[in-house]
Amino acid sequence: MDEIAVNLVIEDILSKAVLYRIIQYLPQSYTIGISYGYKGSGWIHKRIKGFNNAAKGMPYLVLTDLDQCECPPILLREWLGEVKHNNLLFRVAVKEVESWILASRQKFARFAGISQVKIPVKVDDIEKPKEFLVDLVKRSRNKDLRMDMVPRMGSTAKVGPDYNGRLISFINNYWDINEARKNSESLDRTWKALSEFKPLR
Repeated sequence: MDEIAVNLVIEDILSKAVLYRIIQYLPQSYTIGISYGYKGSGWIHKRIKGFNNAAKGMPYLVLTDLDQCECPPILLREWLGEVKHNNLLFRVAVKEVESWILASRQKFARFAGISQVKIPVKVDDIEKPKEFLVDLVKRSRNKDLRMDMVPRMGSTAKVGPDYNGRLISFINNYWDINEARKNSESLDRTWKALSEFKPLR
């Protein structure tokens, strides 16, 4: 089967790391072109119609967080307001990409030095996954991990100084996509959509 060339549109480097890891294990072969974004969901929202138009020439894989929107179809309808081109792979992490990371429950528990039972089986139901993840790490037995991922006392930051670096290392070296798919319906839907995708030439 021929490789599918695709450009990425992502909120941040964490989303990029997750997509690269997913693509690495797909039965379908992809080659990554240009990565756009790194400036949050608002940046993608403002430009989604342009990416939908650009998809006529080459597939674009967009990954954004659901956040507080009701469901992915409503988010797409509110953002796009027009017919989605077949080559625009618009995927939504429910409710944030951290949900997908936590979905590899066994590996994340070991990484964070916490009990696996502290992570819900249905991770898509976690209201604020990033806050939840940071709170888990606060209880970690690994002091260095806490220092890197948890914000300092009195800091206005939501995460620690090496939050992304630590999680990207986890994604690249330990994250179990097969376990994660079982615990996140939105991740499993993305996996299937990418596995079955056939671009319009």
